[in-house]
Amino acid sequence: MGKNYFREAVDRLAGYVPGFQPKVRDFVKLNTNENPYPPSPAVLEAIRAQFDRLRLYPDPTADVAREQVATLHDVAVDNVIIGNGSDELLTLAIRAFVEAGETVSFPEPTYSLYEVLVRIQGAVNRPVPFADDWSLPEALFGNDSPLTFLANPNAPTGTLLPTDAVRKLADSLDGMLLVDEAYADFAETNCMTLATECGNVIVTRSLSKSYSLAGLRVGFAVASAEIIAGLMKIRDSYNVDRLAAAGAAAAIADEAHLEANTGRIRKTRARLTEELAKLGFETLPSQANFVLTRPPGGLPAKDYFDALWERLILVRWFDRDRVRDFVRISIGTDEETDKLLDATREILGTR
Repeated sequence: MGKNYFREAVDRLAGYVPGFQPKVRDFVKLNTNENPYPPSPAVLEAIRAQFDRLRLYPDPTADVAREQVATLHDVAVDNVIIGNGSDELLTLAIRAFVEAGETVSFPEPTYSLYEVLVRIQGAVNRPVPFADDWSLPEALFGNDSPLTFLANPNAPTGTLLPTDAVRKLADSLDGMLLVDEAYADFAETNCMTLATECGNVIVTRSLSKSYSLAGLRVGFAVASAEIIAGLMKIRDSYNVDRLAAAGAAAAIADEAHLEANTGRIRKTRARLTEELAKLGFETLPSQANFVLTRPPGGLPAKDYFDALWERLILVRWFDRDRVRDFVRISIGTDEETDKLLDATREILGTR
């Protein structure tokens, strides 16, 4: 390539690296926090009902889905925005609140996409290490960044911060606090009430995990009507397609299916944690649909990751401070969990 046409921030950027997506189905896939169970049957029905309308543009604001979110969380439709996955909503927040050269704060380690999105904007990352017990670091309180990200439950640790602690953080900030609740449906508590009680809080959710809709790419945010109106100004036109909006609305309306689905995953999460403990693993207390666990007996996490890969079992290993000695395991079906545990026993027995 001759002349370089890219902005400096883009040219120097190391892009986000998602979990490996195999092209064949031979793998036990426990690396990208997808839901192992199908979505509500109502989703397919709602999508099929849109087939004869594909020649038409979708509703620009996906109101069919906004209305279901508003009903579920007892807020007004004006308090809701629908996104092309919750990742789009993270991007909108940075574009809306952060000038180039300003900072974005967040505790670390956390979702690595935050750092990439900040750099794209030409802004500056300000990570603050979590406390040793994975509570909020004192240095995060009262920071002067125009935007602070907080994943809760956190990724990749799965740890959950109490709502009162998050409220105290929000009260200490002059800027916005975005609480990323991609995994909240698997947790015992959440911070959704803060979205309308605190003027500087946005709560985002994803339908990829708990609703089994990773392939549709839908997320939503709840905040004050004023904040939502501002975000609406800068979102892409028709950012959510007709099929995704219809499917999302149907999924959100089926609360019984959601509870059954997430309940199965919570049960398997508990069993996996218990069985790993019997094998000597150290697992952080998770409130998500994955666990972060350290192999026993000095077995390097990367070696365990590689040994599972050789047995066609995919998990995630992060070469990052604080989590380098752990692997992250998505919660699969009971059958997939048994295969993981059998392989693990074999690996430990052949060392």
